[in-house]
Amino acid sequence: MRTEFEAGHPGGAVPMADTPLTAVAGIEATAAGSAWRRMRVWAAAHAIDDLYQGLVPASVPYFVLDRHYGYVAASGLTLAATLGGSLPQPLVGLLVDRRRVGWLAAAGVSLAGIGAGLAGVLPTYALSWLALLLSGVGVSMFHPAAGKAARRAAGDQAAAMSVFAAGGSVGFFLAPVLATPLLAAWGLAATAVFIPPAVLIGYVLLRAHQRQAAAPAGPVAVAGTDRWHPFLVLTGVEVIRSVVLFGVSTFIELYWIRHLHAGHTAAGAALACFMVGGVAGTLTGGRVADAIGAVRAVQAGTVLLVPMLVLLRLAPSSGTGLVAAVATGLALNIPFAVLVKLGQDYLPTRPGTASGVTLGLAVSAGGLCAPVWGAVADAHGIAAAFTVLCFVPLLSLVLVTFLPEP
Repeated sequence: MRTEFEAGHPGGAVPMADTPLTAVAGIEATAAGSAWRRMRVWAAAHAIDDLYQGLVPASVPYFVLDRHYGYVAASGLTLAATLGGSLPQPLVGLLVDRRRVGWLAAAGVSLAGIGAGLAGVLPTYALSWLALLLSGVGVSMFHPAAGKAARRAAGDQAAAMSVFAAGGSVGFFLAPVLATPLLAAWGLAATAVFIPPAVLIGYVLLRAHQRQAAAPAGPVAVAGTDRWHPFLVLTGVEVIRSVVLFGVSTFIELYWIRHLHAGHTAAGAALACFMVGGVAGTLTGGRVADAIGAVRAVQAGTVLLVPMLVLLRLAPSSGTGLVAAVATGLALNIPFAVLVKLGQDYLPTRPGTASGVTLGLAVSAGGLCAPVWGAVADAHGIAAAFTVLCFVPLLSLVLVTFLPEP
């Protein structure tokens, strides 16, 4: 049985003295394979958890069209999920760093799914808002514990960590792909279909935690000095990225329907294309970081984002807009996994806190601006909201120049 100390080393291997080279190589290969298997499990759990974050913007147009909510009211639903997903994150991160509370990941993903699934079934705006708030709390519980466990499995490889981060992007992508046809056919009550996956993966994670808790605990290796200043700069970069993510994902379908005059299917395809680009960008960013360095990878994605957003805003038709949606998602997510790993590098003694902020708080914080985009859209039209979004990443271009390599 491998200990936490072993799991904390790159590849999962601990150097062994007086051991033949071939035996060491065999042990390292076996440990590396085990680490990648665990990473796939955590990536799948991350995908299911973030499916419910993606379900919120995917269902917002149906709250507008079926229940006749205004843009501000609809964006308030996104705000509810954001508040639950952001405010508890620092406290949960501290708890994960100081206690053995791996069960939080299982409980969190289950709560996230149950809350999001009930939101479309409940009859009033207030009850739907509360259900999405609880769903966000579940997301807060999942990310710090899962991020800490995934980093132990990934070691120092950004590409491996990108597999876990890409799980979240896959979840965001699957939400509109799965939800749009169901919502179109059955209405908002179709959100209940998404409850069982959360309960199932929660059970799987809970059983895994119980097996780990029953094993003897080994010494935990903690090394390095926390660097809070670059971590705060990094958090600012992630918040700005999140503002763009939530702005585009919440309103891109309505942009397609009301500005480009496309149908519901084409609008769902636009959101799906944006999410596909996000998955590709997350996986690409990890490999780029391993090749040229984490900070340079973040800078590259930030530089690409501005022209891609302009291209999306100026797309003359639904068809060309789909290409721009993929490109925007790609550029936006190149820094994602890199920022998660970089945050843990800046705070080596607080991996749970770093994960809670980079995966949870900073990402969810972008949803706090959703009512702003709703207000702009109500006052000046949906196209105006996308015009303003094009200027948001400019601040990131300044912040990324202050990020040092770990």
